[in-house]
Amino acid sequence: MTTPLTKFGAELLKEELHQLKTKERRSVIDAIAEARSHGDLSENAEYDAAKERQAFVEGRIAELESKLSTSQVIDPTTLDAEGRVVFAATVDLEDLDSSQKVTYQIVGMDEADLKMNKVSITSPIARALIGKYAGDVVEVQAPSGPREYEILEVRYI
Repeated sequence: MTTPLTKFGAELLKEELHQLKTKERRSVIDAIAEARSHGDLSENAEYDAAKERQAFVEGRIAELESKLSTSQVIDPTTLDAEGRVVFAATVDLEDLDSSQKVTYQIVGMDEADLKMNKVSITSPIARALIGKYAGDVVEVQAPSGPREYEILEVRYI
């Protein structure tokens, strides 16, 4: 199964992987060595904490390597979806109740960040938008109840 990622999202995961492999892994090994030098490991909290951190770091490295190896990287600037809302598209919307305008980019689960207006492909709003065009009105089941949005523009940037 492939995991869709935007070009930007793939770069973020690669940076995190590099950081874990080059800095975090070395730091954990040093912490384990330091804790071992204190003698008895049976009641050594520093050693236990360092081993826990090592398990987390190695698990995250494996997770990132797996995601990157099964990912399909999509560069939104190369998309030709003929105005349709697709993965990696940026969509300008207007809330029909409040007239508030919002812009979202549809991204992979690892990239989603509402503060940066990036919504996961699995979110209710993204699922409602996929396949639609500018001018369409979509109903989204939000936690506060159903909301209607008009798609103002679909961009591939």
